[in-house]
Amino acid sequence: MQMSKSIRLSDEAYERLKAHKEEEETFTDVVLRLAGEHSLLELAGILDDEEAASMKDAIAERRERRHSELEGVADEMQGV
Repeated sequence: MQMSKSIRLSDEAYERLKAHKEEEETFTDVVLRLAGEHSLLELAGILDDEEAASMKDAIAERRERRHSELEGVADEMQGV
C-alpha cells in the first residue's frame, strides 16, 4: 500500500511546479522527474581514492582562482 503525504508550497513554488507538469502527469510524477532518479548517497564510492583526491584538488584550485578573480573585481569597483 502506497502512503501519501501532504506538503505545503508557496503560490510561487506551486506555479513553478505546475509549469513543469505535462498533460498526463500527476504532481507526484513531476516531482519524481524533476528530483531525478538517484540519491546523492548513491554516488558514494564511485571514485577511488586517487580520483577523489584529484577532484578535491581541482575544486580547491578552481575556488582559489575564483576568489582571486572576485578580489580583482572588488578592487576595480573600489577604484584600487
